[in-house]
Amino acid sequence: MTAALKIKTIPMGPLDANCYIIMNDRHAALIDPGDDIRAINRILDRNGLMPEAILLTHLHFDHIYGAAKLAREWGLTPRAGAGERMTEEAGLSSGAMFGLPAVEPFSWKPLEAGEHAMLGTTCMVLATPGHSPGSLTYYFPKAKAAFTGDLIFQYSVGRTDLPGGNPGELHKSILHSIYTLPEDTVLYPGHGACTTVLDEREHNPFVRPENSRS
Repeated sequence: MTAALKIKTIPMGPLDANCYIIMNDRHAALIDPGDDIRAINRILDRNGLMPEAILLTHLHFDHIYGAAKLAREWGLTPRAGAGERMTEEAGLSSGAMFGLPAVEPFSWKPLEAGEHAMLGTTCMVLATPGHSPGSLTYYFPKAKAAFTGDLIFQYSVGRTDLPGGNPGELHKSILHSIYTLPEDTVLYPGHGACTTVLDEREHNPFVRPENSRS
């Protein structure tokens, strides 16, 4: 396999959470499947892809609606940060808490931060708490792509008022784990348009390098 990754974005579910399909040759990784999996499977089938991983940036309900069905259909165990056990315990992984359809329960395994081999290339799994305790960012250096979940958006940041959210941790995660990536790295957030490290360092009003609190 080559390391030339292709990325497909699908806004899904009641809150338009971005699901990402990362493709390399005939293999794929699925990030944050937030709704009915038929749209995902159509892309997999059309491109002759075999998914090898279901990666969850965090376990808030709008990012995981399709996780149980995908796991069952493809025989995969979704992965997420160990700290997301707290998100489950707080009920934030169930849409019913917010008056929305309940998420089908599923089993998942913690994924350690650090270097992992995925899709024939390197994925750096970054622990980026703040929006939720166990939030992860998936950074593919050769593709210059980082999937940040609800940590940072274009000119904005994730909310920290839900149980387990922490504004100080979110600030540190952005400052030390995101802004230190190469400036041409494309950031693929959990909602909305993609952006770049350089653009956010220079224009994001919520986290400015010169106002760092280490």
